[in-house]
Amino acid sequence: MNMRFGLLAIMLLVLAGCSEMRLGAEAVKGGLPQGDELGNYKVGKPYQIEGKWYTPQESYSYDETGVASWYGPGFHGKKTANGERFNTNEMTAAHRTLQMPSFVRVTNLDNGRSVVVRVNDRGPYARGRIIDVSQKAAELLDFKRKGTALVRVTVLPEESRQVAVAAQQGKRWHGDTPAPTAAPVRQPVQAVALVDPMPVENGTPVPVHVKSGEYYPDAVVSEVPVSPDRKIYIQAGSFSTAENAYRLNGQLANIGRSSVTVATVNGQSFHRVRVGPIASVPEADQILGRVIAAGAKEARIIVD
Repeated sequence: MNMRFGLLAIMLLVLAGCSEMRLGAEAVKGGLPQGDELGNYKVGKPYQIEGKWYTPQESYSYDETGVASWYGPGFHGKKTANGERFNTNEMTAAHRTLQMPSFVRVTNLDNGRSVVVRVNDRGPYARGRIIDVSQKAAELLDFKRKGTALVRVTVLPEESRQVAVAAQQGKRWHGDTPAPTAAPVRQPVQAVALVDPMPVENGTPVPVHVKSGEYYPDAVVSEVPVSPDRKIYIQAGSFSTAENAYRLNGQLANIGRSSVTVATVNGQSFHRVRVGPIASVPEADQILGRVIAAGAKEARIIVD
């Protein structure tokens, strides 16, 4: 009897050990707890970073050029601004003002690589950056090692509206990002002017995967033509009256080559004050700091 009870006890311990090993393996394979991955639809209140105010708002026409950076290991598993758990291996990004969640296409203007990411966090906190992408996105855009890239960021309106409705209805729209479904981009990229809108494959856009109420971007790398003569500028301000523009331009004369140009937006003329062109991102960061110190609090880095 004692021997049988001893054998039974040993078998129970072995089974318990196997179950624990299996549960541990499933936890590793499954990644983060599913219940914590559901995010909320969020726009948010105005907030301030380093003296500059940012006002989050819904936008389905956002289109901006500038510098991208990436973030990853130090934030893996932590909550994003809309309540998800950040995963360095997913196609996500942080943006200062766009609604969460929303989808944007990020195009690396250095090599023509283009991917779609889901905005689910706030940032970046460096003044000279317009978006922070996940480590996975930085790898596919081929700027992880370099740390930054000149990019164009364009919101995808229809997909962003779909994911907003899903989130507001409490549907699970967040899921694991599948492996890349497209062949690597061809090199070199054709050197012609960047023409819009969004890259397509086989005649149709393929930015977002929808399955069982889940919305998330596939890790698809597309290729677009980019201009070889792109330039970096500091845009110090944009004014409806020329007098204000030239006044600021005079204040920046000792910082670098500044100029006033006229641009028409929605039928209205604006006088833009810019410093540049600038040779590199580190130099642009330095000049941006000097322009802000000179009183141009809204100054930013742009690529043209």
